[in-house]
Amino acid sequence: MIKKLHQMGVKSGHMYTAGLASIGLAFASWILSKNAESAGLDRADRWGIFVGEWAPTFFAMGVALRMEETHRDLEEPSVGMFEQESTRSRSHAGV
Repeated sequence: MIKKLHQMGVKSGHMYTAGLASIGLAFASWILSKNAESAGLDRADRWGIFVGEWAPTFFAMGVALRMEETHRDLEEPSVGMFEQESTRSRSHAGV
């Protein structure tokens, strides 16, 4: 799923922004529910908690997308430690 989101152009920054926005939305929904509805504080708390639970999900997806973004750097062919050793002249006797 993360790879597909990355292919669709979703960036880790988008998910971090969504996480921060959901924190603000949780607070706003709590205030609106508390002041606009006559259902009481319990219902306002439930709305705030419901929306507030989205933030960790967005942040986790942001971390996963960041890993996907940097994964490409690891796949690029580069000279590794063992390849460097094979090109060096061996100075040890018989090794």
